[in-house]
Amino acid sequence: MASDPRKLPQALYIAASEESRSLVRRLLAFNFVVLEAANPLDGLGLAEETQPNLILLDNNILHMTSSEAATRIKKILPGTPIVVVSGDTSQGARERALAAGAVGFIPKPIGGDFEELVLAYLGGRVDELEDAERYLREYQLELAEKIEDQTRLLTNTVERNKYLLSQNQKMFAMLDRRHKLLETAARVGQMVTSILDLNELLRHTVNIICSEFHFYYSGIFLVSEDRQWANLRAGYALAGRRMLDAHYRLPIDEKSMIGRSILNQQAQIALDVAGEESRFKNPYLPDTRSEMALPLIVNSISVGAVTVQSNELNAFNEEDIASLQAMADQVAIAINNAKLMKDLESANKELLRTKTYEAIATATGEAIHWVGNKAAPIPGSVNRAREDVQYLLALVAQLKESELGNASLQAAVQTVREEAEASGLDLNKILEEMSAMKPNRLQTLVSVESLMEDLEIAENSAKTILDIKEGLIGPARQRNDAPVSLSEMITHTVMNMGLPHESVEMTWADDMPLAHVDARQVEQVFNNLIKNAWEALTNAQMPNPKIHVHGRRDENTDFVLVSVKDNGPGIPKEIQEKIWVSFFTTKGGAGGTGLGLSAVMQIVSQHGGKIWLESEIGNGATFFVSLPAEKLYMPEDGN
Repeated sequence: MASDPRKLPQALYIAASEESRSLVRRLLAFNFVVLEAANPLDGLGLAEETQPNLILLDNNILHMTSSEAATRIKKILPGTPIVVVSGDTSQGARERALAAGAVGFIPKPIGGDFEELVLAYLGGRVDELEDAERYLREYQLELAEKIEDQTRLLTNTVERNKYLLSQNQKMFAMLDRRHKLLETAARVGQMVTSILDLNELLRHTVNIICSEFHFYYSGIFLVSEDRQWANLRAGYALAGRRMLDAHYRLPIDEKSMIGRSILNQQAQIALDVAGEESRFKNPYLPDTRSEMALPLIVNSISVGAVTVQSNELNAFNEEDIASLQAMADQVAIAINNAKLMKDLESANKELLRTKTYEAIATATGEAIHWVGNKAAPIPGSVNRAREDVQYLLALVAQLKESELGNASLQAAVQTVREEAEASGLDLNKILEEMSAMKPNRLQTLVSVESLMEDLEIAENSAKTILDIKEGLIGPARQRNDAPVSLSEMITHTVMNMGLPHESVEMTWADDMPLAHVDARQVEQVFNNLIKNAWEALTNAQMPNPKIHVHGRRDENTDFVLVSVKDNGPGIPKEIQEKIWVSFFTTKGGAGGTGLGLSAVMQIVSQHGGKIWLESEIGNGATFFVSLPAEKLYMPEDGN
């Protein structure tokens, strides 16, 4: 009879080959629930979601070696055994797998003992790796070289684009000598290509177009990730600011000049907008008489479009089109450069993240030791309390019923005697032992103060362990995201904390949007940050302790940014990566569990936000929290 699948262990098999997955599925179907993934990224997500009992890694997977996948999975599920199933017969293949964190290596083709081997690894078998330090060094060097290659590739891409920009600028310099408009366009292109911050680049571009060419309006749209919308990212003057505040966007279709220019990758011109029935009438720009939409194209792909509008009829001619399209091409390359620079910064952040993972691995042993220390006092305190209670019960049992006078008290003493006898407790024997003791020793044993102290020790230890549980599972609770005013939430949180008057200063920008978050979880985030800041100030005995909380719209307008800054001693550089690790605490025996910032990071990350620290010794610490803003959508027929 088939086993109950609910009671079977789960085995995750990551392999690109459907034939390999089918074979393993058949071999393990009787004793396992077999989960499958065709690539390492899907496998990493499935492993984190299901937390299987054992993971099998085929070496034939795309974009990542089995050793790299084993290392990544080991960070996510450090206690789960990983076995590499490999057809690699080269020297050192087995050793590389074990050095990467695998407990075993099963060569292909899979033999009849495959299921037996898998069960053995599930049961705790770990293959021994001789000269482990050598292979671990080799594997670390291999990973470092791969990261360096990827970084070098991004750097080379930026350099190639800079070279292309340089060539384009030379070309414009030659054409500029022949015509004044082309000279102006080249000057504009040269200015924007030196800017690598995308928002600043777009803002400067629309300002320069209008000031140099004396146009009524200019705006830049970028294509959304789903390529369904053209989102306005920069607009000139008051009309542009109003449209940006309204999250102005256009569908990418034939109903607008911007949509057509992106779809067809060709400039669209309306010399008299009154005669253009298909042109969208923008209520923010009532004085437009002529309009031109120029596509922004990078590597044959439309990334957006520039709109140029005039309050005069027939404002554009062939020279305008040529010069402005040339400038738009420059802007497109500059936009691509800005994005490449952002990718390069992401690669550097990934290197930092890798170092953080190493810190987490180092802290794992410390975490286990820490929890053991918190639980250790409980058995001793309970045993001492049990002995104290036995001595006190022996004394109570000796009370004479005639001396009590009250029937209820007499019945209570009798109950003590009967229940003690039923539980095997010899109160007379205990009393004899007490009688033989010296007075000082006896007074110590029946001390109520000692008994209460032992109970308090056990209670505090249990409470600490419960706090640990809350810190670990709190971020995992189901979220109920809704529009939330962070200014009101944080103000209410500070009031309930009972901090000294005027010790916390709060400022909020007028345009600070609502956040779209789970109110309960995010309140825990700022409660932890403000509490930690105040404890840092009081522990350092700062003469004028201050905490400043500031909220505003983030530079990425889809997010709201809140900073929590203190004027305390600061956080040393050497522990700034470790503060996010579970069970790491700087409070020593002062009661900290080391789970506060770990839970804070989990909550912020699960909301799709970011949290980071800026601190220098002697200059305080500032925590920045970026959370998704509540989105406001324009009607689909809006420009």
